[in-house]
Formats: sequence, C-alpha cells, structure tokens
Amino acid sequence: MMKTMKISELSFYLAQQGFPNTIDGNQELEIVGVNTLHEAKEGEISFLANIKYREQLFDTQASAVIVNYEDTKPDTLTVIRCADPYGALAATVIGIHGVRQHPQWGIDSRTQIAKSAKIGTNANIGPFVTIDEQVVIGDNVILYPGCYIGYGAVLGDNVTLYPNVVVYDGSKIGSRVSLHAGTVIGQDGLGYASVNGRWMKIPQAGWAVVEDDVDMGANCAIDRATLGQTRVGEGTKFSDAVVIGHGTKVGKHNMYVAQVGLAGSVNVGDHVTMAGQVGVAGHLNIGDNVTIGAKTGIWSDLEANERYFGVPAFKWKQFWRQVAAMKEMPDALRKLRKLEKELETLKTQLKNHE
Repeated sequence: MMKTMKISELSFYLAQQGFPNTIDGNQELEIVGVNTLHEAKEGEISFLANIKYREQLFDTQASAVIVNYEDTKPDTLTVIRCADPYGALAATVIGIHGVRQHPQWGIDSRTQIAKSAKIGTNANIGPFVTIDEQVVIGDNVILYPGCYIGYGAVLGDNVTLYPNVVVYDGSKIGSRVSLHAGTVIGQDGLGYASVNGRWMKIPQAGWAVVEDDVDMGANCAIDRATLGQTRVGEGTKFSDAVVIGHGTKVGKHNMYVAQVGLAGSVNVGDHVTMAGQVGVAGHLNIGDNVTIGAKTGIWSDLEANERYFGVPAFKWKQFWRQVAAMKEMPDALRKLRKLEKELETLKTQLKNHE
C-alpha cells in the first residue's frame, strides 16, 4: 500500500537513509507516488539522474523532482537536491510504495518435504514445492509454487525463490538471496571429451555456490562445476537470462545486464559491470573494477580498472579511436582511388615522353 508523505517528511526520511538533502520549493506538498519525468502527474515525485532527460524537467507534470545540487529548475517546480538522486530515488520508492508483499502460505499442504529435510522458522512455502532429502533451509525463507530443492542443497536465511526456480542437488545458496522465476542453480555444465570422434560426457562432480545478498532475474542458469565449485560472489546482481559456465568464479558486487554469458573456468574480479549480451570465452581472467559495454566479445584477459567495448574487446579510448577512423574510411578510399588514377596518368605521361 502506498504511503502519502509531505515533502518535508520525505526530506527527513531520505536524510535518515543516508541521503542528506535540501528542499527548494514548497515543503508542504503532499506526495502520493513515484513516477518517471515523462509519465508523472500531480501528486507524484520524479527524479533526474541522467542529463539525457534534463529537458523533461521543464515539461514534467510531477509535483516535485529529486535532482542534484547543480541542476536548474522551473521556478514553479519543487525539488529535493542531493548528491545522489538515483540512490535517493531507490529510498523514496521504498518509503512511499514499500517493498513487494508476498502471499502467505505457511507451509502449504500440497508441498512435498522429505523426512530428512530441515526447515527453519517462519517458512513460507507455496503449493507444489518439492524439497528433497538432506536439504537444509534457513529461517524466513519464501518458496513460490513449483520450486524444486534437490538432495543435500542448502539455503540460508531470508531467501526468496520465485515460481519454478530449481536448485540442483548439493548447491549452496547464502542468505538474503532472491532468484526470480525459472532460474536454475547447479545444472550440469557443458562437460564433454572428444573420444574417437564422439562426445563422451564428463560427470559434473562439483557444485554451485551463490553467496549472500545475490539477486538474479528470470531464467538465469548457473552451471555446477566439473570439479570444485562454480561461485557467484556476495552482493552480485544479475538481470534476466544470464548464463554462468561451469567452474567460473564471479567476484563480489558484480552487475550483469540481460543475456550476458560467461563460458567455463572464467575468473572475474570484484565490482565488474557487464552490459547486455556481453560474451566471455573460457579460461580468462577479468580484473577488479572493470566496465564492459554491450555486445562486447571477450577473447583475452582484461586488466583491472579499465573500460572495454567492441568485438574483440578494446579499451574504451582505443575503441572510439577505431570508430572515428572507420567513419573516415569512405573519404579515405575515395582519396586513395583518386591518387591511384593520378598515378596512372603520370605513369602514362612519363612513358609517352620516353
């Protein structure tokens, strides 16, 4: 349920959440919702965190907007100024709209729980969930309908699995993890040996680990390792359809946008961001604090503290120099052809004078 707040109350709340701010305008305005600059209407608050949308600040129907300290505004618009408008937006959405309210099942009678499974306190387990033998589940876990937890798997406290999530046998999931519908943890990786012209399957004897505070969107897939573990590090966030190959180690606090794919035995550092459809070949190392642009193809190791783009990946400045050079190619080719013709003309003239 949405909560109505005065601008002055919202300002105080944001300061409590770690976003010091000032109000420029009517402190008594009442805010009933949060929306985009383009779609907001009277009574709603919006935000400006990307200069691409600055012109919309002068057309928005929002009653108030969260901006930074330098942004100009229409005289009639009330703003909350802070150093991090996007972070303040997140806190505002929680403060006004709240967080998702889950259905309350207790433990539904249609759930199948093996006798040796251990379930923590305050479990909330929907219908048609299957929990296999030797499973250990922590406190305050929410399992939506259709989930399957395989033999010997471990789930920490405050885990939420949305409909039809599958956690294969032996997989380990930390606390405060959220996995959206259709995500699979610990399925077999692509492990085959070529023997006499045929593919021989290598048993995937390892397991998969998802550490604390990881969020994954819908239809992600985390292979179990051939030997040892595949690991997704603490605080990492995935969008939809992210695939992690067997034996790969993803560091802490990574952010991957939709359709990122990492092959097997990749080692990724901490605080790495990969935009949509990035592909990483196997057995590579990616350093800490790396940012990789959309559709980039990674075929070699990447140094820490750099930005990369392109296929194959180049450092950001080098990539844009290449793009600039490619834009000049048509003119350069025309000039080259013209010079070739002039050269042929000179050759002919010289030959006629011999």
